[in-house]
Amino acid sequence: MNLENNLLMIPGPVPVAPRILRAMSRPIIGHRGKEFGDMYSECRTTLQELFGTKNDMYIITGSGSCAMEAAVSNNIGEKDTLITIENGKFGERFREIGERFGKVRAVKFDWTKGESIELDSVESALAEGAKAITLVHNDTSVGIKNPAKEIGDLAKKYGAIFIMDGVTTIGGDEVLVDKWGVDIAVVGSQKCIGAPPGLSAISVSKKAWESMVDKPPYYIDLKAYKKSANKETAQTPYTPAVSLFFAMQEALRIVKEEGLEARIMRHAKFAEALRAAADAMNVEMFPQLNKYSKYSNTVTAMKIPTGIDDKKLRNGIKELGIQVSGGQGALEGKIFRIGSMGNISKLDILSTVQAVEIVLHKNDVVKKMGPGVEAASNVLK
Repeated sequence: MNLENNLLMIPGPVPVAPRILRAMSRPIIGHRGKEFGDMYSECRTTLQELFGTKNDMYIITGSGSCAMEAAVSNNIGEKDTLITIENGKFGERFREIGERFGKVRAVKFDWTKGESIELDSVESALAEGAKAITLVHNDTSVGIKNPAKEIGDLAKKYGAIFIMDGVTTIGGDEVLVDKWGVDIAVVGSQKCIGAPPGLSAISVSKKAWESMVDKPPYYIDLKAYKKSANKETAQTPYTPAVSLFFAMQEALRIVKEEGLEARIMRHAKFAEALRAAADAMNVEMFPQLNKYSKYSNTVTAMKIPTGIDDKKLRNGIKELGIQVSGGQGALEGKIFRIGSMGNISKLDILSTVQAVEIVLHKNDVVKKMGPGVEAASNVLK
């Protein structure tokens, strides 16, 4: 495999545009000076636009899971109850985080079968009382986009803090933090924003500030981030990954140049093209949708067709210079997933579909070449 020409079509990290890579090569600057402060403020302002919020915004040197832990640990103490909604691997991760800090009441749906969230079950859990509730807006492990607005309405009805993982939607799909009543939302740098991995961002509402625990963790103490950001020269409380901030700034400038609405439409179109290709190749989608859920606009999860196994499928695609993902946990060997997020092109989508079709044809899973590429191409016109 040529690592200089390997197309990442996984649910993150995503390909990083050359101008973002060049930005990372800038000389290191002091993180307490005006130049860094101006960059930090610019990034936070743009992120507020992507989140659809006027809430406070901070950037943490740490991945999306770090921001998830910050969201939970700053609001949940040992006597507090957290409701976690689980219909994917990352909903499960919220539970695992929550169990380290307080009491957890999990509302589980069988994500190994691609089940969607049933709102009645969520409401029943909230009716028993809880300080906060978590939701993964778009769980890439199963390729489902979950009903954030509806969960936000329920959280408001029962007075719970609403914590939302927007790691794989913010910057690539519609996210309306304020309108949906999200108190804390998080995103990772290496997904729809199109920057390298290593940074995350978190928005915090007034309601969330008022519910903070007395003894938060040290490094991800959100009050410390607030205090530092509010200084005359904005800064982070601890040493940030300066080169990654350069990359984040450039990636966010690219988002603004494209326009958020156009970027969201592009992501949706790419996912639609992948679904059309799958249908044309008789490859079955994995998620089991209901009236509240939707197929993801940033990752397409499909069942591995009869006649080929996971290893042959993904290794065959990889030999053609493209990397796609398999299933996680109990779904290993049962599904494969194609990411369609960040700064990718129509050609990237068509190349990936063609690679899948080539491998399926080589293994006699599809009888002829072409229908998948044609179906995707028709969507991308």
